[in-house]
Amino acid sequence: MKNLYLSLLTGLFATLAFGQTIVSTTPEDKKVILEEFTGIYCVYCPEGHTIAQGFQQNNPGEVFLINIHVGSFAAPSGGDPDFRTPFGTAIANQSGLIGYPAGTVNRHVFPGRAQNGGNGTAMSRNQWVISGNEILNEASYMNMAVEADIDVQTNELTVHVEAFYTGNSPQSTNKLNVALLQNNTLGPQTGGNAGNEYVHMNRLIHMVTGQWGDEVSPTTNGSFIDRTYTYTIPSAHNNVPIKIEDLELVVFMTETNQEIISGNGSFPTYSNFEFQQDATISTVAQISDQCGFEIAPVITLQNVGENPLTSVEITYSVNGGTAQNYTWSGNLTSLQSELVTLPGIEYSLEGVNELSVSVQSDDNNTNNTYVQSFDQTFTNTNEITLLLNTDNQGSQTTWEIVNVAGDVVESGGPYGNNQNINETFSLAGDCYMFNLTDAGGNGSGSVVLFDSDSNVIYSSSGDYDSGVSVSFSTEGFLGLGENVFGQLAIYPNPANNVVTIQNAENAAVVIYDILGKKLLQVSSISNRETIDVSRFTSGTYFVSIEKDQQSTVQKLIINR
Repeated sequence: MKNLYLSLLTGLFATLAFGQTIVSTTPEDKKVILEEFTGIYCVYCPEGHTIAQGFQQNNPGEVFLINIHVGSFAAPSGGDPDFRTPFGTAIANQSGLIGYPAGTVNRHVFPGRAQNGGNGTAMSRNQWVISGNEILNEASYMNMAVEADIDVQTNELTVHVEAFYTGNSPQSTNKLNVALLQNNTLGPQTGGNAGNEYVHMNRLIHMVTGQWGDEVSPTTNGSFIDRTYTYTIPSAHNNVPIKIEDLELVVFMTETNQEIISGNGSFPTYSNFEFQQDATISTVAQISDQCGFEIAPVITLQNVGENPLTSVEITYSVNGGTAQNYTWSGNLTSLQSELVTLPGIEYSLEGVNELSVSVQSDDNNTNNTYVQSFDQTFTNTNEITLLLNTDNQGSQTTWEIVNVAGDVVESGGPYGNNQNINETFSLAGDCYMFNLTDAGGNGSGSVVLFDSDSNVIYSSSGDYDSGVSVSFSTEGFLGLGENVFGQLAIYPNPANNVVTIQNAENAAVVIYDILGKKLLQVSSISNRETIDVSRFTSGTYFVSIEKDQQSTVQKLIINR
C-alpha cells in the first residue's frame, strides 16, 4: 500500500479553492456498512447472505456488504478453498459474536439486539434489516465517495477517496478504511444447495489501508479529506484466483476502531488495454458424453478490449463438419462477460468429438478460438434404474426419458414432499435423453440414474438448479459403437476349447466370469485372434472388447 498524496483542507473556503471532485458537500443521511461473518461450512450462512443481499437490493447505493470468512466454519479441510484473510479475526473479535452467521451494522451497538446479550455489535441475521433501516434514517456528519481504476497490464489498483465533514466528529482523529472485495467466486457452501458451485459474493480479500484504517484529521465541520492509494493485485489470494473483473471497493470512516460514521462503494474502471476491439470465448461449458442428439453449446463471451462489444459473429462446428453461424448482440464493457447458449447443431458422432467455437477477427487474433472435447456414451444394458428423492417442494420435480425421435418413453412427477422414488424400466436399443426439471429453479433431493451393470448415467446431491439433460445409449443402439464392431464375430459360441474373435484388430479383450472376476486379458489382438479357453469350466462368460475408445460386451457360453 502506498499513500501517494494527502490533502487536508479545513473549511469551506479551502474546499471551494482546491475543489472536491466526487464527494458531496451537502449533508446526507448515513449509509450502511454491513459486515457479515461467515464460512463455507456454516449451514445457515446462505440464509444470511440472502437477507443481506435483499436489503442491499432494496436500498441501492445506500447499503454496502462486506463478507468476512472467519472462525472454525471458514477453516478449510481437504482441497476446499481458504477464503480467510489476516484481518478477519480481529474484526470478528471486537464484535462479540457468539454464533454464525453474525453481522455488524456500522459496528454500532443496538441495545437488546447483540448476540452476546450485552454491548457487542454482532447481531443474528434477523436483526440486520431493522438495524440497518434505523441507520439509514440517521443524519451523517461526514460524506464519502470513492473511485478506482485497474491497469490491466500491471494489475495495479489506484483508489481515490474523498471525505467531507458537514459536522463535527466527537473524535479529533478518524480512520479511513478501504476494503477490496471479490464477487462471483464459485466454491463449496454447506446449506447453499449448490454443492461446490455456490456463488460467493462481497468476499473480503484485502484491507488496502491495513487492519484499522488510515488516520485522518482534522475532523471538524468543513474538513475535506482527499487521499489516493495504490495496491498491486496478486494473481491469487490463499491460492484462490483473483479475477480483476469481479472486484469491488467499499470505503468507510470509523470514529475509533468501532463506530462507522458512513461509507460508500464503487466498482473499478479498467485502463491500459493492449487492444481496442478484442472479443474472446473465455469458457465453454463441459459437454457430457453424447450418443446422437444435437448439442447446444453454452459459451462465455468476454470483452477483453478497451471498446464496448455490441455485436459479435460466432462460428462453431463439431468434428470439422458444416459450420454454423450465430450473431450475438448486446453491450459488454471492458472485462464484462455473458453466458451465451448457441442454437443446437447436428454432427456426425465419433468416439472422441471436438467442438470448435470462434469469434470474428478483431484487433487480436490470438484468442479467437476455443476447443472443447466430448466422448460418445456407451451403456451395454437395457435395464435402467432411477433413484430420486424430493425435498419439501416435491410438486416442482418432474422427469422424462425421450428417445432420439423425440418420443417420451418414460416419465414421472410431480411428486409429494420428501418422497423416495425407486423405479426400474427396460428400454429398447436406442439413444435417449434424460431430462430432469425443478420448476422452482433450486434443485431438489439427491438423484442417481444407473444401468444394471451399475454404470452411473447421472447423479446429483440435488444441486441441479432448474434442471439437467443427459444423453445415454442402451444395448443394441446402432450408433458408432455398432459401426466400429459391425463386422465383429465371436465363434464358435458355445465354445469348447478355443474361441475366435474376428474383425476387431488391435482391440483389447478381457474375459470375465459371471461374478465379474477377470480371467484373461489380451492387450492387442490380431484381426483373427484365437484364444485358448480350455481351462475354463462350462458356464457363462462375458467378453469385453474395447477399441478406439469404444467398447462392447458379448456373452460367451462354454459347453463341454
